[in-house]
Amino acid sequence: MRTRKQAGTEEVARQGGHVAEMQRRRLLLAFVEVLAEQGLENVSVGRICKRAGVSRRTFYELFEDRDECLLAAFDQATERLADKVVPAYGYPGKWSARVRAGLTALLEYFDLHPGVARMCVVETLRAGPEVLEHRRHILVGLARAVDQGRAEAKYDGGPLPLMAEGLVGGALAVIHARLLEPGVHSLAELVNPLTAMIVQPYIGPAAARRELERPVQKTVSAPTDGPTDPFKGLSIRFTYRTARVLATIAEDSGASNRMIADSAGINDEGQTSRLLRRLRDAGLIENLGEGHTRGEPNAWWLTERGEAIHATLAGAERVPA
Repeated sequence: MRTRKQAGTEEVARQGGHVAEMQRRRLLLAFVEVLAEQGLENVSVGRICKRAGVSRRTFYELFEDRDECLLAAFDQATERLADKVVPAYGYPGKWSARVRAGLTALLEYFDLHPGVARMCVVETLRAGPEVLEHRRHILVGLARAVDQGRAEAKYDGGPLPLMAEGLVGGALAVIHARLLEPGVHSLAELVNPLTAMIVQPYIGPAAARRELERPVQKTVSAPTDGPTDPFKGLSIRFTYRTARVLATIAEDSGASNRMIADSAGINDEGQTSRLLRRLRDAGLIENLGEGHTRGEPNAWWLTERGEAIHATLAGAERVPA
């Protein structure tokens, strides 16, 4: 049977892991932002840490160097892309329709997250060998998907397997050029021409013309550089104790100062009040109780931003190490 001390130690370790994962996510988001704005050659650990609001010491506790951070950011981005593209391509139907669906999912995601698009298509070409190997592995998978068109080819055998690699490289070259053009361009506008380019060697020019002339249904909303970071611009330093306070309020909405202090292991009443005041001033919690003016306890609730931060930390519990 666990002792109270053991349970407390486990809780500290769990919440400490939450904070470390939160800091890791902030660094990855900051990396993508700085990379999109300044290019890989101008991305430094100092700039990443400044944008993320995380110390250099913490950075080096989480990543060996800048290249390892880039690899983690790239892998995270491609995993999220796969969550969109793979189901779209895997939907039952003709190969040409699946190619169109996969391209649409890819280009719409890039339109929503231009920083991710630039990292995946442009900046990783300048990266080290490990990132390039991960990139190569993804391109091999895309070529295999394109090569499935040989099953629908208009003539025996269809194009050589090397054709699929050339088509994937050509499509990426077109996207690369569009990303480097000045001004705002919608990558989703490339769905028709890229689909036509890919299907023509397999099922002929008539099918390519049909793909080129199809109406494009745009579902993309306003662009953003990536997932919203609820920690961005946070005016306070986030620690295990602040994470524990938010968790307490999330579990018991309307919690009093005393309840929060007991749960977070804070023995000093003044320290509890100061921490709650900082969280309130940062817009993470609000007091809906009568408080000392009426002689009643405070009643603390999470704000929308506080809920977003707590949800991020709770999600970190399910992220593999």
